[in-house]
Amino acid sequence: MAPEPDNDFHVAIVGAGIGGLALAMALHKKGIQFTLYEDAKQYSAVGAGIGFAPNGLRAMDLIEPGFRPLYEKICVGNKPADAQNIFFEGMLLEKGLGQDQPWYGNSAWGHPDFIRKSAHRKTLLNIMTQFIPIEKVKFNKRLVDIEQRPAKVVLKFADGGFQEASVLAGADGIKSMVRAHVLRPQFPTQVAPVYANAYCYRAVIPISDAEAILGDLTHVAKFYFGHNRCAVTYRISEGKEFNYLLCVTDEDGCKSDKAVTDTVSYEAMMADFDGPGVDDRFRQLLAMAQPIRWGLFHHLETSTYYRGRVALIGDSAHASLPFQAAGAAQGVEDALVLSNVLAEVAKSSKQDANLEAQIVAGLRAYDLIRRPRAQKQVEQAAEVARMIFFQHEEAGDDMNKILPRLQRGRFDWLWFHDIQEDVDKALSRLREAP
Repeated sequence: MAPEPDNDFHVAIVGAGIGGLALAMALHKKGIQFTLYEDAKQYSAVGAGIGFAPNGLRAMDLIEPGFRPLYEKICVGNKPADAQNIFFEGMLLEKGLGQDQPWYGNSAWGHPDFIRKSAHRKTLLNIMTQFIPIEKVKFNKRLVDIEQRPAKVVLKFADGGFQEASVLAGADGIKSMVRAHVLRPQFPTQVAPVYANAYCYRAVIPISDAEAILGDLTHVAKFYFGHNRCAVTYRISEGKEFNYLLCVTDEDGCKSDKAVTDTVSYEAMMADFDGPGVDDRFRQLLAMAQPIRWGLFHHLETSTYYRGRVALIGDSAHASLPFQAAGAAQGVEDALVLSNVLAEVAKSSKQDANLEAQIVAGLRAYDLIRRPRAQKQVEQAAEVARMIFFQHEEAGDDMNKILPRLQRGRFDWLWFHDIQEDVDKALSRLREAP
């Protein structure tokens, strides 16, 4: 019989986004002691549409089988019954939307085994939090310092409080304080997220309002390609709402040292989609958005997801651009692998006097398994961004070259990966560690 986890083994999780919540769910299911610390005064609902591809749902099944039935009730796919396997359909941002082009009608990409499932982020978080005891969550806790000691890691918070843990998992977002702790000593240039020289306006509106503008084009998720501007649209909230991003390139890189969001004037927002190259229907959608520019940032280079007793998960480790709709699922994969590694370490902690070495070996195994796959997704999402903005180094603005790059099995490695095999490999590496 396997030894029970050590009751003194405690995991601190910083950040209650999808990655942090998934890790909390996984640890709770395994009986591992944890505390989740969140800067906000309550669970945040920042964001809009979100979805899990097959890999994300399989990872959630392995974390908590009770999640999927609840998620299935609130997610939605494309409207036509024969379009459920479509991930996105490609069209143009310009007047006419490309409906007169010879490739139109054959511009979708997906897979016969892919089923589109999107939801509102707030509703998704509400489901995840049902599986986490509220007494394990501490709100209004902003982390300001981390100290690693031989027997523990110490967290210091802005309110003056201190907490100790065996392991710290940083899930505190794209501008992560935990990421700085992990990377700054050896890789200081990799700490800050990289501005992708683009930003977007985003909104969620009633589906009836969207249909009044786009008609049946709302029925299937769309990419609208354009020169330095683009749009992404899809249904959420059981089909009752319409989520969209209207994106603009920013060649001056003016946001690189600024906050993730900037509030601008309504006139400045509308000017971003003024002039030729934009169908007027997108200006109608833009007029319904808040004049907030959401900068697009990513972590193109990350040399490690851990240092000592501290690990990174989710956007803290591998923030990516949104054009593969894969960031949330990657955070869930992180949580699955890391939780299994930590459960193994916790079991052995009663028998192994050198717990610190076991923790380091476990986090090293997590890093070796998760980082190559997650970073490949970051790189591939950046390439899709170059396609949708007509900036791709080989395809340019030729849809006859862009579409095959998206259609011919591009996502198979991402969607149909055996995540249980990753768990097994990580545990094997941990057990083989000296």
